[in-house]
Amino acid sequence: MRTLFTFSGEDSQPTDEQIAARHAKCDRDGFWLDIQDPDEADYSLLLDVFHYHRLTVEDIQLENARPKLDQYRGYLFAIVFTARLDKPKLAYQEQHLYFSKNALVTVHHGSAPELTALLERFRKSPDVTQRDPSFLEYLVVNALTDGMFSVLDQLDERIDSLEDQIISRPTSRILSQIYKLKHDVIELRRILGAQREVFQHLVTHAVQFHSEETSVYYRDVYDHVVRQYETVDSLRDLLTGSMDVYLSTVSNRLNGSMRQLTVIASLFLPLTFLSGFFGMNFAFLVSKIMAPWTFAGAVGLMVTSTLIQLYIFRRRGWI
Repeated sequence: MRTLFTFSGEDSQPTDEQIAARHAKCDRDGFWLDIQDPDEADYSLLLDVFHYHRLTVEDIQLENARPKLDQYRGYLFAIVFTARLDKPKLAYQEQHLYFSKNALVTVHHGSAPELTALLERFRKSPDVTQRDPSFLEYLVVNALTDGMFSVLDQLDERIDSLEDQIISRPTSRILSQIYKLKHDVIELRRILGAQREVFQHLVTHAVQFHSEETSVYYRDVYDHVVRQYETVDSLRDLLTGSMDVYLSTVSNRLNGSMRQLTVIASLFLPLTFLSGFFGMNFAFLVSKIMAPWTFAGAVGLMVTSTLIQLYIFRRRGWI
């Protein structure tokens, strides 16, 4: 599916001929072409009409590259990643961008909510681009980058929820979720680390393809990526802390259970001793404890020893 946006406000499903005509006069009127779920016709369009390098088309077809920025004659080719939190894990989407002086082409497999929202914004306010192709390219890049902030906020909320569950009811299922989430955060950190380098180089190349004023906007995008990278580092530290809290909570609960069992065993220790001692069938003992009050004395001694232990345990804070 193709969507063509120009400064005259056009938004259509263009044919190859219409795109070729628009490309021929892009020096006078810039445009943005978005291609969703490209097929063979779209790949031929990129090769035969735009004359993009075949290696870039292969990157789009294979979808196994890392974030990168390559410079070719007359244009730049960039791969950046967007993400969505589809429970129970993060889902990544490659965004392929061709930058030239007056034209921008974006290619992606599957829908891109960030670009869809930006197109809707253009439909409502066509003058938002200020009729400047370089500013249009900045808006697209900025929309793709800022979409990561919502993902980071969702991850932060999910970590907070896990921490609350750890305090209230720690289970092995929660520990498994922490491990999986930590793996996702580490993968996201790896992607953002590479993406940070991409935008750092893009700031430099923006001066070559656009004006010095436009490069200021790209520096702002670079700052956003740096903030995201630092946020991911913080989330990783939070997850490490959550695992420590989980282990401490489980250990404390186990210690509490062992203390309760120890108290119960300690209470029965003198009772077992007394009953075992007086229960021995030696003739001397049997002849000496025949009086009726001896049974009450033995029970009283057991109760007294139990009460003394309970008093000592409470004084020491064991119960």
